[in-house]
Amino acid sequence: MKKAKVKLLGINELVEVDVNTKENTVSSAGKVHGVSEIPLDVPVRGTIFGTALNYKGALEQLGDAVNEKPYNAPPIAPILYIKPANTYNRSGGVIPMPEGMNELEVGACLGLVIGKQATKVAEAEALEYIAGYTVVNDVSVPHASIYRPAVQHKSRDGFCPVGPWIVERDAVENPDRLGIRVFINDEQRQENTTANLIRPISRLLADVTEFMTLSAGDVLLVGIPEQAPRVQVGDSVRIEIEGVGILENTVGTESDVWEVLT
Repeated sequence: MKKAKVKLLGINELVEVDVNTKENTVSSAGKVHGVSEIPLDVPVRGTIFGTALNYKGALEQLGDAVNEKPYNAPPIAPILYIKPANTYNRSGGVIPMPEGMNELEVGACLGLVIGKQATKVAEAEALEYIAGYTVVNDVSVPHASIYRPAVQHKSRDGFCPVGPWIVERDAVENPDRLGIRVFINDEQRQENTTANLIRPISRLLADVTEFMTLSAGDVLLVGIPEQAPRVQVGDSVRIEIEGVGILENTVGTESDVWEVLT
């Protein structure tokens, strides 16, 4: 069992619990519950920052395009974008398929939850600024723009499921060696590891905070592995990150999601 924090629907504060990251269960007050049995909410409140092209394979996949316009050269600094609050979605929530579209990309990400204000953080001290880790699905409409991810593709309502919890930092022995797997309708469609990051966890945090401050509660996504799976309406999505947790969602039509919400 590992120490983690969850947010329950209708309750403002995070609740400390014990979790089993392999079985996706929560233990509290002597009782064990499956994640699907608990009304979980999004466990983060701060700004979520995505990082593009931080997996070696993702950059290699561009080939010579990185040396052509508008890129002209491989990136020399982290390429960041924001997943605003309207994109936040909970574990077990429905990912809305926008009207007129028929598929979305699944972006399996390790999320670094910041524990205290981080400005010009030294690489050797970077992990001290992390409160914990969570699983994030950085959903996107398939598109070609890499260096300048389009808001209309990355920032639609419900395009950022997070959870099911935040595992405490010390419960993860080495965040640079975590296996990541994506299942679509229970079929494995992607497998990778944070060992393949161009900028490992500490280096990424140091490089980002060199030019911008991250506040307590913010989340920095380490990047999306190459060959992101695509999903359609009716599909179930499961992202497993070793030692952190399992995030599950389904894909529904945008109109169906709004009908439920209203």
